[in-house]
Amino acid sequence: MNDASIWLPPPDLTVSEWADTYRYLSSEASAEPGKWNTSRAEYQREMMDTVKTCERIVIMTAAQVGKSELLLNVIGYFVDKDPSPILLLQPTLQMGEDFSKDRIDPMLRDTPVLREKISIKARTRDNNIMHKKFANSAVLTIAGTNSPASLASRPIRILLCDEVDRYPESAKEEGDPLSLAMKRTANFWNRRIVLVSTPTLKGISRIEKAYALSSQEEWSVPCPKCGSCQAYTWQQIIYKDRTEPLMRCKTCGYEGSEREWKSGTGKWITQLTDAGNEKLPRGFHMNAFASPWVKWTEIVSSYHEAYNTGEEMLKVWTNTVLGLPYELREGTIDAENITSRQEDYTLLPEGVQLLTAGIDVQDNRLECEVLGWGMNYESWGVEYRILYGTPGASEVWGNLDEYLSRTWPKTDGTELGISAACIDSGGHFTDSVYKFVQKNGRRRIFAIVGRGTFGHPCVSGPTRNNRRKIPLFTLGVSTLKGMLFSRLQAEKGEAGYCHFPRDSKTGYDGVYFKGLLSERMIMKRRNGRDTIDWEKKKGVQRNEPLDCRIYAMGAYEILNPKLTRKTDTPRTPVKNPAKVYKPLGRGLIRRRIVM
Repeated sequence: MNDASIWLPPPDLTVSEWADTYRYLSSEASAEPGKWNTSRAEYQREMMDTVKTCERIVIMTAAQVGKSELLLNVIGYFVDKDPSPILLLQPTLQMGEDFSKDRIDPMLRDTPVLREKISIKARTRDNNIMHKKFANSAVLTIAGTNSPASLASRPIRILLCDEVDRYPESAKEEGDPLSLAMKRTANFWNRRIVLVSTPTLKGISRIEKAYALSSQEEWSVPCPKCGSCQAYTWQQIIYKDRTEPLMRCKTCGYEGSEREWKSGTGKWITQLTDAGNEKLPRGFHMNAFASPWVKWTEIVSSYHEAYNTGEEMLKVWTNTVLGLPYELREGTIDAENITSRQEDYTLLPEGVQLLTAGIDVQDNRLECEVLGWGMNYESWGVEYRILYGTPGASEVWGNLDEYLSRTWPKTDGTELGISAACIDSGGHFTDSVYKFVQKNGRRRIFAIVGRGTFGHPCVSGPTRNNRRKIPLFTLGVSTLKGMLFSRLQAEKGEAGYCHFPRDSKTGYDGVYFKGLLSERMIMKRRNGRDTIDWEKKKGVQRNEPLDCRIYAMGAYEILNPKLTRKTDTPRTPVKNPAKVYKPLGRGLIRRRIVM
């Protein structure tokens, strides 16, 4: 391009002014397609405009507040008015590819000043899903933190980091992906680094720590009555029977409606007592109460749903609605506390709607737990069994096959079989597990491998990249242990409460409970970053009951059932409950006697 204008300084236009002048929202990527209007969500204006004047910007927000559109506007401005090498960093390559196809390409197509600088139809080396070179020398690269190669090579002036709390601790052997990306900006005196994310857990959240080292600004609005400016907080929200929520003023106590509070002119106010340090990064926090796309009644309803589901959903609600890191429950769980909760039930209680199983493979045995599930993640321990025999031989697998084929009677005269099971394939008998799963795949018996990295989803996959091409699921064992820990702390009647039978013949004895509580959660420093890890308690040797429990939980997550008050799981009436399978003693599972 021979246009001398590319050598001129960028025009005196802010990012929000550029967006209001040139940006168009695409129909497939927005509920409000057409010309962009910053005043629709006024809080976005200063967050966008700060990118031109501040080297580092931290944005810790709830979901559904328009942070993706904010990043797109920043990309559009620097592509059009200040051509620069830009890197958009997503947690994974797949997420980067999806963002490119679903959000970036439609913006380039529907915003004329960008469309004329690139052809999105022709895929070439310089123009593809993950790399786009524009006619005015601007370059946009989309990368994933799980690919060290995508974090290397090119120098970057504009670094946009999306959902940083979902980044892994390390990009394989290369180290912290965020640090690797930041190093690519070192050659630019006018570099810009934007960190954006909903937070995760308090104490280990990347965005929380970055926000703590910033100007710590909250989006604040004036009281409809006294004019006192204040941030939206959950503690000020008043609601009765989920009718229209009100917010109480911190200063005068006035209780105003959503419409009244949102009608005022908001502004960003720092929470620091010493706000004069201009060298601090600009840091912005806001929750969903300010969003024009989320109603307060929806927020209150979602809180009730999360509260009734359990702590893991409260965490999600706190992160995505309040835009705050979640603080895990404090306290310890001991075997005495759990055993005191044991109940007398020999038949499956009425609340049990389906069964799952988790199987751990050891050198001389298989250990298995059968778990019953009801509404809101309420669970009932059914049986814990040890099947002795070398997993390299066929006999022990025959015993497991028979065991997983059995049914358990309910108090209403019906019976339940196992709906899904997970078997650990990560030990010394991987091929034996694969063979068993290959033979029984139609019974929803799944091979799994565990990943202890914090933040790994409960379940991912399946993949067939194994010697027998069977579906192999990955369980986020650290995440599942955290879920179990919170459920064991639930009180009776709360979501996620765990029931255990008193009958020792079911296998729930002192050995079991000691193994279930064999590990504790700790904060650990790894690769320069605080993370959550699990370690065995001193003096504890066995943790198989813990492993079996989280594998059974994993089977439930894979199954992902929709349970209702009235069970939607087909059940077979039992003519004579006395003739169905009865619990055997802890030890070798004997062949079932047909009666």
